[in-house]
Amino acid sequence: MESYSRRWFLGAGATTLVSAAGLTACGSGGGSGGSGGGTVTAMVYGDDAVKIQTQAIDRFNASAAAKKTKGSIKLQKIPASDYPAKLRTAMGSPNAPDVFFNWGGGSIKAYQEANQLIDLTDTIRTDSVLKDGFLPSVLASGSLGGKMYGIPMRGMQPVMVFYNKTLFAEHKLQPPTTWDQLLDINTKLKKAGITPFALGGAETWPELMWLEYLVDRIGGPQVFERIKNGDASGWGDPAVLKAAETVKQLIDDGAFGKGYSSVGYSNGGAPAVFAKGRAAMHLMGSWEYPTQLGKFPDFARKELGWFAFPQYEGGAGDIRNVVGNPTNYWSVNARVANKDAAIAFLRDCASEAYTKDLIANGDVPTTTLAEKLLDSSPNPEYARFQYQMVQQAPAFTLSWDQAVDPSWQTPMLTEINKLFVGKSSPAQFVSALKGLK
Repeated sequence: MESYSRRWFLGAGATTLVSAAGLTACGSGGGSGGSGGGTVTAMVYGDDAVKIQTQAIDRFNASAAAKKTKGSIKLQKIPASDYPAKLRTAMGSPNAPDVFFNWGGGSIKAYQEANQLIDLTDTIRTDSVLKDGFLPSVLASGSLGGKMYGIPMRGMQPVMVFYNKTLFAEHKLQPPTTWDQLLDINTKLKKAGITPFALGGAETWPELMWLEYLVDRIGGPQVFERIKNGDASGWGDPAVLKAAETVKQLIDDGAFGKGYSSVGYSNGGAPAVFAKGRAAMHLMGSWEYPTQLGKFPDFARKELGWFAFPQYEGGAGDIRNVVGNPTNYWSVNARVANKDAAIAFLRDCASEAYTKDLIANGDVPTTTLAEKLLDSSPNPEYARFQYQMVQQAPAFTLSWDQAVDPSWQTPMLTEINKLFVGKSSPAQFVSALKGLK
């Protein structure tokens, strides 16, 4: 599984989307959600994992469902770096795809506002394969304004805390379950001359993860849900200020050491700090395991452990809540001419064959039947931890840089970085974000 490059594109690529202005309601086919026969075009992000979608299309086109719906699926692969721009252009033309790959949240908001998407809520609720085929928290994350617009189609990428099992054992430490326990561990590590957390602060998205989890743990998922739906006043929720103050305390207390703002992730800097024992923990997405396996295989196999982000005492958020990238989704163009074939194809994403293909690729699927198949994963223990983490999550919050309106992404990340480098106070951070238009 690709690690860094895939995640960063998910965050940065979505920023190239434009607002609904300029998007037309044109699409492929002539009807609005029609059920006539014909080919359904599916546009997909063309990375290594696209082979799974290719196999799914071959399977569907040879199936009884294809015959029944008088349809077939044609895959349109777009090079990864070109995908958001090519999708945007296509969606504003008469040749828009019938089904397309996306990240949910802000990546589809413009299309939803331009009435270019089929609301799949009733379709999912009345189809047992779709309703029961995926983990509930992941299905819910493919929604906007309480309506579902996505069918899960790739693996999950939750964020968690990774730790050095050797360092923890040497200093008689246990993975914490509460914030106070975490602060106590930080104190003990600093006394031993060990930086508690690696942080690739030269890039803002690793810093973002701290605020995502702290806002959830302090205020619950509803705080960011309000922001995701476009209410900038939601940044004024007391949980956002408390999270920013907590981040400042961590920085001031030396939780990230010195010089973290010049350490990157993409160049291997933060993973190396962690793997070489200079930092004991690392808050990162699930791609940290394959990243470490590729760069420091002995560390990954023998010393790398993981645990859920701790509970914040007095906070409203459940320790089972998860942030990160729930998965990628298929959405359906409102102008699709053969809706029946499109929906029949999407049902394959819940199948055992599709699930097995994802696992073989090193992904952890979001299907409900994946759990019994994870023994065939490259690292079953790690795969099961991820799966159960998401399976048990009451809420799975999409990474903020992918979830917010595209026009907010860059200014939001700028303000987060200013907070981490000391160029703004927690109060200034909140004030700036409340001013987003």
